[in-house]
Amino acid sequence: QVQLVESGGGLAQAGGSLRLSCAASGVIFRWYTMKWYRQAPGKERELVASMSTAGGGTVYADSVKGRFTISRDDAKATVYLQMTNLKPEDTAMYYCAAQWVTATYWGQGTQVTVSS
Repeated sequence: QVQLVESGGGLAQAGGSLRLSCAASGVIFRWYTMKWYRQAPGKERELVASMSTAGGGTVYADSVKGRFTISRDDAKATVYLQMTNLKPEDTAMYYCAAQWVTATYWGQGTQVTVSS
């Protein structure tokens, strides 16, 4: 059974930082491209950051470039999202996703709220 469990969300002030974690089980983690998405109320889910296998290439949404960093620890089957210089518009539910070929698995999400 595949499980992705996010943690680390919460309330932060503008300019602050948070670190999200997503622990995976039931998958051969190193095979999977790991992604972070977010969805704000009334908006579509958007890709925030992605990291391919073996610490490969990363992709970031323009809105988070230079502020967010995705990383992974294959030994711990965990992907991270370090968020700095947070802005109120970063407020959203953040989801991690694991993708391999046509299979995509999702976590339950963790809420991030940034106050101005």
